Amino acid sequence: MNEPVADEFYGMLVPLADERLILPRSCVAEVIAWASPQPMPGAPAWYVGTTPWNGRVLPVISFEGLMGRVLPQPSGRTRIVVVNCLGDLLPAGNFGVLTQGFPQLVRLNPDVVRPDPTRSFPDRSPVLCAVRMVNEAPLVPDLEHLEFLIAQETSA
Repeated sequence: MNEPVADEFYGMLVPLADERLILPRSCVAEVIAWASPQPMPGAPAWYVGTTPWNGRVLPVISFEGLMGRVLPQPSGRTRIVVVNCLGDLLPAGNFGVLTQGFPQLVRLNPDVVRPDPTRSFPDRSPVLCAVRMVNEAPLVPDLEHLEFLIAQETSA
């Protein structure tokens, strides 16, 4: 009898303007259609605003903006990936990340994904590391740090 492989899990490749994020599938609550968020006065550009979701106020961010890049213009493919919080810093328990296309479900295991030693990121970056996959080099976001940054802006 074949036993399940404990080293496998499902992830979501989330398209950004010029890169992709990789998230554990269990961290993604839903992918919703783009609707222009309500801006927050005084917030940095990466904090796009808030949008209603399941009776809650969902903070929405641009990962490109967090990395100091130009925020992409919304298009017909723009979506919001609703991410489950790892902690309890945000009242909604979730936050949204703008995506420039439809996320893709991928099956991950040590044969498919490896660390990418060619890229490094500074401390306090929204990125933990980059990984190498067959034809991809997605970024692994620091979800706890994202939640902390969003909580700081939300409470300001």
